[in-house]
Amino acid sequence: MRYFLLSLLMLLTACVSAPTQDPRELPSGDWRIDPLHASVTWRSRHFGLAWYTARFDDIDASLTFDPLRPEATQLTAIIEAASVSTGNTVFDETLRGENWFSAARHPQIVFEATQIVTTGESTGHAEGFLTIRGVTRPVRMEIVFYGGNFNFLENRDVIGFGADMVLSRSEFGIGQLIPSAIASDEVRIRIEAEFLQEN
Repeated sequence: MRYFLLSLLMLLTACVSAPTQDPRELPSGDWRIDPLHASVTWRSRHFGLAWYTARFDDIDASLTFDPLRPEATQLTAIIEAASVSTGNTVFDETLRGENWFSAARHPQIVFEATQIVTTGESTGHAEGFLTIRGVTRPVRMEIVFYGGNFNFLENRDVIGFGADMVLSRSEFGIGQLIPSAIASDEVRIRIEAEFLQEN
């Protein structure tokens, strides 16, 4: 049995090739985020000391990608505000409440890119609009393209990105105590995402 498992592992390893970081080698078309291999985390400074980290557990995103014209990429991402998760159920309910994300009245956080700018072989940024609590503001997302590969488990191509965004929660009416020594106005958002090509 041990030899069988070892052989199976070697076979699976042989099926996985190194990802390509050349966008021209990737197929164009429509892609949708793989929620099992994606995360959105956010950090806020607590008492001016450590960065307190939380996440959103329910995210969806789609993009239309042309490897020959990356600047024409269309990207829309939707986060369910009620999926905010800190590991503390009492605090989670506070964050879902009216003074913070107001999830009952504004259930979705939406980012829609209006322009993609390539800044290097694997870097760029997305200009767009972010809507939280019904408030829409222009934002910039810094992007790193990890490359693409064939996902034999899904039997289709996959591409990966990492992205960062910094915003002021006061601009969206998020939370109380601004200015405050308890929670910083600055919020740092980190996104890790794999997108699967749609069939």
